[in-house]
Amino acid sequence: MSFRVDERATDFREIDRFDGGVGWIAHPDERMQRASHALAVDGEVWVVDPVDAEGIDDLFAEFGDVAGVVVTLDRHKRDAAAVADRHDVPVYLPEFFEGVTGELDAAVARFDNELSDTGIRAITLIDSRFWQEVALYNPADGTLVVPESVGTAEFFLAGDEELGVHPMLRLTPPRTPLRGVAPERVLVGHGSGVMDGGARVLEAALAGSRKRAPRLYASTAWEMLPF
Repeated sequence: MSFRVDERATDFREIDRFDGGVGWIAHPDERMQRASHALAVDGEVWVVDPVDAEGIDDLFAEFGDVAGVVVTLDRHKRDAAAVADRHDVPVYLPEFFEGVTGELDAAVARFDNELSDTGIRAITLIDSRFWQEVALYNPADGTLVVPESVGTAEFFLAGDEELGVHPMLRLTPPRTPLRGVAPERVLVGHGSGVMDGGARVLEAALAGSRKRAPRLYASTAWEMLPF
């Protein structure tokens, strides 16, 4: 897997544009396909799990001024501090996140069940010693952002899946916390989002997670063979 976290991208690929925001992949050639998003609420922009790139501020400036930068997975600190400092805003962390603040060279604010006063719900997906993750759901426009539990990058997908559960969660997909959430679109932290029929695609991913696990594991093992 290719990681280039210390090198600011000189270009990026736009993804997931809709009336309420836009996304980008700063290093389109990397296998991880790390995706970032900017969500617009009442003329303000919330930047989610950003990987920085030259000119990226211009991409989301059309949606309004940046109100905050959000980290939704404890491992997704990425370039949150750099973007937050550039816009003189805090990095917003879920209340239960531990061990993240010390690694951010920026002001930090906390949120619980709602992201500030945006109306965006914060749904706890995993809260463990090794993995802390929230999804963001905006019921006003049906946008669900899931940073890690599901994705569309190749290593998430088994067979003809449009959206796949993370390999480490295949046997325990997060069905309970996402019960009752019927999104119009699903934006993910790895890969381009599902922009139409989000509820159907999400349900299919969660329902078929265990059944398709052997196929995903077999293909992953095959890719690791030394040819």
